[in-house]
Amino acid sequence: MIAGQTCEIREVKLSAKPAAMIEVSEKATVPVLILPSGQVLEESLDIMHWALGEQDTEGWLVRDGHDLIETNDGPFKHHLDRYKYSARHDTDPLEHRAAALDILQRLETLLTGNINLCGEERGIADMAIFPFVRQFAATDREWFDQAPVPKLRNWLDDHIASPLFQAVMTKRQAWNEGDEPVLFAEEPAIAC
Repeated sequence: MIAGQTCEIREVKLSAKPAAMIEVSEKATVPVLILPSGQVLEESLDIMHWALGEQDTEGWLVRDGHDLIETNDGPFKHHLDRYKYSARHDTDPLEHRAAALDILQRLETLLTGNINLCGEERGIADMAIFPFVRQFAATDREWFDQAPVPKLRNWLDDHIASPLFQAVMTKRQAWNEGDEPVLFAEEPAIAC
C-alpha cells in the first residue's frame, strides 16, 4: 500500500531460527531483507528507507524526523530494554521507566497541535517509533494508561487500530525450508 513493494515473507520463530536466515544474516534476527541485487538489509529503518526510496505514496520521507528516530533508537531503546527486561540487565525497572517517560514527554509536546509527530500526516518517524512506544506501553499498560502522556496514548492507539498496522500484523505460520513462497504484496510493504 505505502511503498508498493512485493517480496517473499518468511515468518521466523526466533527460538528456532532457520539455517537459511543464519546464512544470509550474521545478526540472525528480524527483520532481514535480501534485495534482488543480493544486498542484505538487516535494520528496520534501512528497509523502510529502501522501500520508500522505491515508492513513497504518502510522502513519509518528507516528514523525516531524523532526530526523533535517533533518540528512539538510542536512549529510548536503551531505557526500554532495561525497563522491559530488568532481570536480564540487572537494573531497576522503575528508574529506566522514568528515564524513558522523560523522552516520551518530548513526543507528547510534539503532539500538541499535531496528529502525528511531524505534522498532520503520518511519516517515517511515526512508523519507526510507534512499535517501541507500543512495547513500552505493553510492559505495564495499566500504569501507561495513567501516565501523563494522553496525546501520545491517543497517537499510539490510533496507529495500533489503523488498517495499515492491522494488515502488517497478520499472523502467519513459521516458515520452513521447502514451503511455498508467501508474497507480501497487496499488503503494506514496510519490512519483510
